[in-house]
Amino acid sequence: MLYNLMNGHYLNGLLLTGAIVAFFATVIATKMAFSHLPSDMGREFAVDGAKSKGKPRGAGIVFVLVFIVCTLLFVPFQPELFFYLILIGLAMLTGFLDDASRSPWGEYRKGLLDLLIAVFVAVVYLYYNGNIVNLAIFNASFSLPYGVFGLLVVILVWASINVTNCTDGVDGLSATLVMITLGTIYVLDTLLGTKDEVALSIPLFILVLLAYLWYNATPSLLLMGDAGSRAMGLFISIAILKTGCPFLYLLVALVLIVDGGIGLIKVSLKRFLKISILKNTLTPLHDHVRKNKGWSNTQVVFRFSIIQLLLSFLTIYLVK
Repeated sequence: MLYNLMNGHYLNGLLLTGAIVAFFATVIATKMAFSHLPSDMGREFAVDGAKSKGKPRGAGIVFVLVFIVCTLLFVPFQPELFFYLILIGLAMLTGFLDDASRSPWGEYRKGLLDLLIAVFVAVVYLYYNGNIVNLAIFNASFSLPYGVFGLLVVILVWASINVTNCTDGVDGLSATLVMITLGTIYVLDTLLGTKDEVALSIPLFILVLLAYLWYNATPSLLLMGDAGSRAMGLFISIAILKTGCPFLYLLVALVLIVDGGIGLIKVSLKRFLKISILKNTLTPLHDHVRKNKGWSNTQVVFRFSIIQLLLSFLTIYLVK
Protein backbone atom coordinates (compact mmCIF):
# COMPACT_ATOMS: atom_id res chain seq x y z
CA MET A 1 0.00 0.00 0.00
CA LEU A 2 2.85 2.35 0.83
CA TYR A 3 4.33 1.58 -2.60
CA ASN A 4 1.03 2.44 -4.29
CA LEU A 5 0.76 5.62 -2.22
CA MET A 6 4.26 6.67 -3.24
CA ASN A 7 3.45 5.91 -6.85
CA GLY A 8 0.28 8.00 -6.54
CA HIS A 9 2.18 10.95 -5.10
CA TYR A 10 4.82 10.62 -7.82
CA LEU A 11 2.19 10.55 -10.58
CA ASN A 12 0.34 13.54 -9.10
CA GLY A 13 3.58 15.49 -8.86
CA LEU A 14 4.47 14.55 -12.42
CA LEU A 15 1.08 15.68 -13.74
CA LEU A 16 1.22 18.93 -11.75
CA THR A 17 4.66 19.64 -13.19
CA GLY A 18 3.34 18.85 -16.66
CA ALA A 19 0.42 21.24 -16.22
CA ILE A 20 2.72 24.09 -15.16
CA VAL A 21 5.13 23.39 -18.01
CA ALA A 22 2.25 23.15 -20.52
CA PHE A 23 0.86 26.54 -19.52
CA PHE A 24 4.09 28.54 -19.51
CA ALA A 25 5.53 26.76 -22.55
CA THR A 26 2.41 27.71 -24.51
CA VAL A 27 2.55 31.34 -23.34
CA ILE A 28 6.22 31.67 -24.29
CA ALA A 29 6.03 29.67 -27.54
CA THR A 30 2.95 31.58 -28.70
CA LYS A 31 4.64 34.92 -28.11
CA MET A 32 7.69 33.74 -30.06
CA ALA A 33 5.51 32.48 -32.92
CA PHE A 34 3.64 35.74 -33.57
CA SER A 35 5.81 36.89 -36.47
CA HIS A 36 6.02 33.42 -38.01
CA LEU A 37 2.31 32.63 -38.27
CA PRO A 38 0.29 33.27 -41.45
CA SER A 39 -1.99 36.32 -41.50
CA ASP A 40 -5.75 36.00 -41.44
CA MET A 41 -7.46 37.15 -44.63
CA GLY A 42 -10.77 37.94 -42.95
CA ARG A 43 -14.05 36.15 -43.46
CA GLU A 44 -16.32 37.69 -46.06
CA PHE A 45 -19.67 36.42 -44.77
CA ALA A 46 -18.98 36.30 -41.03
CA VAL A 47 -20.17 39.03 -38.67
CA ASP A 48 -17.20 41.34 -37.99
CA GLY A 49 -15.09 39.03 -40.12
CA ALA A 50 -13.06 41.95 -41.46
CA LYS A 51 -11.79 42.74 -37.94
CA SER A 52 -9.68 39.59 -37.91
CA LYS A 53 -7.92 40.48 -41.17
CA GLY A 54 -4.17 40.75 -40.71
CA LYS A 55 -4.06 39.01 -37.32
CA PRO A 56 -1.75 36.01 -36.96
CA ARG A 57 -3.69 32.79 -37.37
CA GLY A 58 -2.88 29.12 -37.07
CA ALA A 59 -1.80 29.51 -33.43
CA GLY A 60 -3.32 26.11 -32.80
CA ILE A 61 -0.09 24.60 -34.09
CA VAL A 62 1.64 26.00 -30.99
CA PHE A 63 -0.68 24.83 -28.24
CA VAL A 64 -1.37 21.47 -29.88
CA LEU A 65 2.35 20.73 -30.24
CA VAL A 66 2.96 21.76 -26.62
CA PHE A 67 0.11 19.50 -25.53
CA ILE A 68 1.50 16.53 -27.48
CA VAL A 69 5.04 17.00 -26.15
CA CYS A 70 3.90 17.49 -22.55
CA THR A 71 1.64 14.45 -22.75
CA LEU A 72 4.54 12.32 -23.97
CA LEU A 73 6.79 13.68 -21.20
CA PHE A 74 4.44 13.74 -18.21
CA VAL A 75 1.68 11.16 -18.79
CA PRO A 76 2.54 7.45 -18.43
CA PHE A 77 3.10 5.93 -21.85
CA GLN A 78 0.30 3.85 -23.30
CA PRO A 79 0.14 2.73 -26.97
CA GLU A 80 -3.50 3.71 -27.47
CA LEU A 81 -2.85 7.26 -26.28
CA PHE A 82 0.22 7.43 -28.50
CA PHE A 83 -1.88 6.62 -31.58
CA TYR A 84 -4.41 9.28 -30.60
CA LEU A 85 -1.64 11.86 -30.25
CA ILE A 86 -0.46 11.05 -33.78
CA LEU A 87 -4.00 11.56 -35.10
CA ILE A 88 -4.41 14.82 -33.16
CA GLY A 89 -1.12 15.98 -34.66
CA LEU A 90 -2.35 15.10 -38.14
CA ALA A 91 -5.61 16.99 -37.59
CA MET A 92 -3.60 19.98 -36.41
CA LEU A 93 -1.22 19.75 -39.38
CA THR A 94 -3.96 19.55 -42.02
CA GLY A 95 -5.66 22.51 -40.36
CA PHE A 96 -2.47 24.53 -40.29
CA LEU A 97 -1.71 23.84 -43.95
CA ASP A 98 -5.16 25.20 -44.73
CA ASP A 99 -4.51 28.24 -42.49
CA ALA A 100 -1.23 28.92 -44.30
CA SER A 101 -2.57 28.32 -47.81
CA ARG A 102 -2.99 31.33 -50.12
CA SER A 103 -6.29 29.87 -51.31
CA PRO A 104 -8.49 28.12 -48.69
CA TRP A 105 -8.90 24.38 -49.06
CA GLY A 106 -12.28 23.27 -50.31
CA GLU A 107 -14.91 21.88 -47.95
CA TYR A 108 -14.87 18.47 -49.61
CA ARG A 109 -11.11 18.16 -49.29
CA LYS A 110 -11.17 19.02 -45.59
CA GLY A 111 -14.21 16.83 -45.02
CA LEU A 112 -12.45 13.85 -46.61
CA LEU A 113 -9.36 14.35 -44.44
CA ASP A 114 -11.55 14.56 -41.35
CA LEU A 115 -13.29 11.35 -42.44
CA LEU A 116 -9.99 9.49 -42.80
CA ILE A 117 -8.88 10.60 -39.35
CA ALA A 118 -12.26 9.55 -37.93
CA VAL A 119 -11.89 6.07 -39.46
CA PHE A 120 -8.46 5.63 -37.86
CA VAL A 121 -9.84 6.76 -34.49
CA ALA A 122 -12.60 4.16 -34.79
CA VAL A 123 -10.13 1.40 -35.59
CA VAL A 124 -7.84 2.29 -32.67
CA TYR A 125 -10.69 2.70 -30.22
CA LEU A 126 -12.42 -0.59 -31.09
CA TYR A 127 -9.13 -2.49 -31.02
CA TYR A 128 -8.28 -1.36 -27.48
CA ASN A 129 -11.76 -0.99 -25.96
CA GLY A 130 -14.19 -3.38 -27.60
CA ASN A 131 -17.80 -2.78 -28.56
CA ILE A 132 -19.57 -2.15 -25.23
CA VAL A 133 -21.59 1.05 -24.86
CA ASN A 134 -22.52 2.31 -21.40
CA LEU A 135 -25.56 4.42 -20.60
CA ALA A 136 -24.32 5.98 -17.39
CA ILE A 137 -27.50 7.92 -16.63
CA PHE A 138 -29.57 4.71 -16.74
CA ASN A 139 -26.87 2.47 -15.24
CA ALA A 140 -27.08 0.14 -18.22
CA SER A 141 -24.82 -1.17 -20.96
CA PHE A 142 -25.10 -3.08 -24.21
CA SER A 143 -22.91 -4.31 -27.05
CA LEU A 144 -23.09 -3.25 -30.67
CA PRO A 145 -21.81 -5.07 -33.76
CA TYR A 146 -18.32 -3.80 -34.48
CA GLY A 147 -19.33 -2.42 -37.87
CA VAL A 148 -22.24 -0.46 -36.42
CA PHE A 149 -20.19 0.82 -33.50
CA GLY A 150 -17.35 1.78 -35.84
CA LEU A 151 -19.74 3.75 -38.05
CA LEU A 152 -21.15 5.58 -35.02
CA VAL A 153 -17.62 6.43 -33.85
CA VAL A 154 -16.77 7.83 -37.27
CA ILE A 155 -19.91 9.98 -37.22
CA LEU A 156 -19.13 11.20 -33.69
CA VAL A 157 -15.52 12.11 -34.49
CA TRP A 158 -16.33 13.78 -37.81
CA ALA A 159 -19.20 15.76 -36.28
CA SER A 160 -17.13 16.82 -33.26
CA ILE A 161 -14.30 18.09 -35.46
CA ASN A 162 -16.63 20.11 -37.66
CA VAL A 163 -19.03 21.60 -35.10
CA THR A 164 -16.05 22.70 -33.01
CA ASN A 165 -14.44 24.23 -36.08
CA CYS A 166 -17.64 26.14 -36.92
CA THR A 167 -17.86 27.51 -33.37
CA ASP A 168 -14.49 29.23 -33.76
CA GLY A 169 -15.67 32.68 -34.81
CA VAL A 170 -15.78 34.82 -31.67
CA ASP A 171 -12.73 35.74 -29.60
CA GLY A 172 -12.38 33.23 -26.79
CA LEU A 173 -15.62 31.34 -27.49
CA SER A 174 -14.56 27.96 -28.81
CA ALA A 175 -11.60 27.57 -26.44
CA THR A 176 -13.76 28.43 -23.42
CA LEU A 177 -16.54 26.02 -24.42
CA VAL A 178 -14.00 23.27 -25.10
CA MET A 179 -12.42 23.77 -21.66
CA ILE A 180 -15.84 23.42 -20.02
CA THR A 181 -16.60 20.30 -22.05
CA LEU A 182 -13.23 18.69 -21.32
CA GLY A 183 -13.45 19.60 -17.64
CA THR A 184 -16.87 17.94 -17.49
CA ILE A 185 -15.51 14.80 -19.15
CA TYR A 186 -12.66 14.70 -16.62
CA VAL A 187 -15.18 14.82 -13.74
CA LEU A 188 -17.21 12.08 -15.41
CA ASP A 189 -14.08 9.92 -15.72
CA THR A 190 -13.61 10.30 -11.97
CA LEU A 191 -17.24 9.41 -11.18
CA LEU A 192 -17.33 6.48 -13.59
CA GLY A 193 -13.92 5.10 -12.64
CA THR A 194 -12.65 5.40 -16.21
CA LYS A 195 -9.73 7.68 -15.49
CA ASP A 196 -6.89 6.35 -17.66
CA GLU A 197 -3.99 7.94 -19.54
CA VAL A 198 -6.30 9.78 -21.94
CA ALA A 199 -8.17 11.25 -18.99
CA LEU A 200 -4.88 12.25 -17.34
CA SER A 201 -3.98 14.24 -20.46
CA ILE A 202 -7.19 16.31 -20.28
CA PRO A 203 -5.83 18.84 -17.72
CA LEU A 204 -2.82 19.41 -19.99
CA PHE A 205 -5.12 20.29 -22.88
CA ILE A 206 -7.11 22.64 -20.66
CA LEU A 207 -3.91 24.37 -19.51
CA VAL A 208 -2.62 24.97 -23.05
CA LEU A 209 -6.03 26.44 -23.95
CA LEU A 210 -5.87 28.74 -20.93
CA ALA A 211 -2.47 29.94 -22.13
CA TYR A 212 -3.85 30.48 -25.63
CA LEU A 213 -6.73 32.54 -24.20
CA TRP A 214 -4.13 34.88 -22.71
CA TYR A 215 -3.74 36.18 -26.27
CA ASN A 216 -7.17 35.39 -27.71
CA ALA A 217 -9.47 37.07 -25.17
CA THR A 218 -11.40 40.03 -26.64
CA PRO A 219 -9.88 41.92 -28.36
CA SER A 220 -7.78 39.06 -29.66
CA LEU A 221 -4.16 39.36 -30.72
CA LEU A 222 -4.14 36.13 -32.73
CA LEU A 223 -6.39 33.27 -33.86
CA MET A 224 -6.12 29.51 -33.47
CA GLY A 225 -7.33 28.76 -37.00
CA ASP A 226 -8.23 25.27 -38.20
CA ALA A 227 -4.97 24.04 -36.68
CA GLY A 228 -6.50 24.48 -33.25
CA SER A 229 -10.23 23.98 -33.77
CA ARG A 230 -9.93 20.67 -35.62
CA ALA A 231 -7.56 19.24 -33.02
CA MET A 232 -9.88 20.40 -30.21
CA GLY A 233 -12.90 18.72 -31.76
CA LEU A 234 -10.95 15.51 -32.29
CA PHE A 235 -9.68 15.42 -28.71
CA ILE A 236 -13.19 15.97 -27.32
CA SER A 237 -14.50 12.98 -29.30
CA ILE A 238 -11.64 10.77 -28.10
CA ALA A 239 -12.08 11.88 -24.49
CA ILE A 240 -15.83 11.18 -24.44
CA LEU A 241 -15.32 7.81 -26.14
CA LYS A 242 -12.87 6.80 -23.42
CA THR A 243 -15.51 7.34 -20.74
CA GLY A 244 -17.32 4.39 -22.31
CA CYS A 245 -20.43 6.59 -22.56
CA PRO A 246 -20.26 8.22 -26.02
CA PHE A 247 -23.89 9.38 -25.94
CA LEU A 248 -23.01 11.80 -23.12
CA TYR A 249 -21.39 13.89 -25.87
CA LEU A 250 -24.88 15.19 -26.66
CA LEU A 251 -24.99 16.87 -23.23
CA VAL A 252 -21.40 17.78 -22.45
CA ALA A 253 -20.93 19.48 -25.84
CA LEU A 254 -24.49 20.61 -26.58
CA VAL A 255 -23.64 24.30 -27.05
CA LEU A 256 -20.86 23.40 -29.48
CA ILE A 257 -23.27 21.08 -31.31
CA VAL A 258 -26.04 23.67 -31.59
CA ASP A 259 -23.79 26.63 -32.43
CA GLY A 260 -21.75 24.86 -35.08
CA GLY A 261 -24.11 22.08 -36.10
CA ILE A 262 -27.10 24.17 -37.17
CA GLY A 263 -25.06 25.71 -39.97
CA LEU A 264 -23.80 22.31 -41.15
CA ILE A 265 -27.35 20.94 -41.29
CA LYS A 266 -28.70 24.07 -42.98
CA VAL A 267 -26.03 24.08 -45.69
CA SER A 268 -26.21 20.31 -46.24
CA LEU A 269 -29.99 20.31 -46.68
CA LYS A 270 -29.84 23.19 -49.14
CA ARG A 271 -26.89 21.84 -51.12
CA PHE A 272 -27.86 18.18 -51.42
CA LEU A 273 -31.66 18.12 -51.02
CA LYS A 274 -32.55 21.67 -52.13
CA ILE A 275 -34.38 22.18 -48.83
CA SER A 276 -34.11 25.60 -47.22
CA ILE A 277 -34.59 25.95 -43.47
CA LEU A 278 -34.02 28.73 -40.93
CA LYS A 279 -33.92 31.36 -43.67
CA ASN A 280 -33.91 34.20 -41.15
CA THR A 281 -31.26 32.64 -38.90
CA LEU A 282 -27.59 33.36 -39.45
CA THR A 283 -25.20 30.52 -38.87
CA PRO A 284 -23.14 29.75 -36.89
CA LEU A 285 -25.59 30.74 -34.18
CA HIS A 286 -23.05 33.09 -32.56
CA ASP A 287 -23.28 35.29 -35.68
CA HIS A 288 -27.08 35.38 -35.39
CA VAL A 289 -27.12 36.59 -31.79
CA ARG A 290 -24.43 39.18 -32.50
CA LYS A 291 -26.07 40.68 -35.57
CA ASN A 292 -29.79 40.18 -34.91
CA LYS A 293 -29.90 40.21 -31.10
CA GLY A 294 -27.20 42.81 -30.51
CA TRP A 295 -25.03 40.65 -28.24
CA SER A 296 -21.43 41.75 -27.80
CA ASN A 297 -18.58 39.26 -28.15
CA THR A 298 -18.20 39.15 -24.39
CA GLN A 299 -21.91 38.46 -23.91
CA VAL A 300 -21.76 35.63 -26.43
CA VAL A 301 -18.82 33.98 -24.64
CA PHE A 302 -20.32 34.36 -21.17
CA ARG A 303 -23.89 33.41 -22.06
CA PHE A 304 -22.96 30.41 -24.18
CA SER A 305 -20.54 29.30 -21.42
CA ILE A 306 -23.20 29.69 -18.72
CA ILE A 307 -25.60 27.52 -20.71
CA GLN A 308 -22.96 24.81 -21.17
CA LEU A 309 -21.98 24.98 -17.48
CA LEU A 310 -25.60 24.43 -16.48
CA LEU A 311 -25.83 21.47 -18.87
CA SER A 312 -22.56 20.11 -17.48
CA PHE A 313 -23.79 20.33 -13.89
CA LEU A 314 -26.99 18.57 -14.95
CA THR A 315 -25.00 15.80 -16.64
CA ILE A 316 -22.77 15.27 -13.62
CA TYR A 317 -25.82 15.20 -11.33
CA LEU A 318 -27.62 12.64 -13.49
CA VAL A 319 -24.55 10.41 -13.72
CA LYS A 320 -23.76 10.69 -10.02
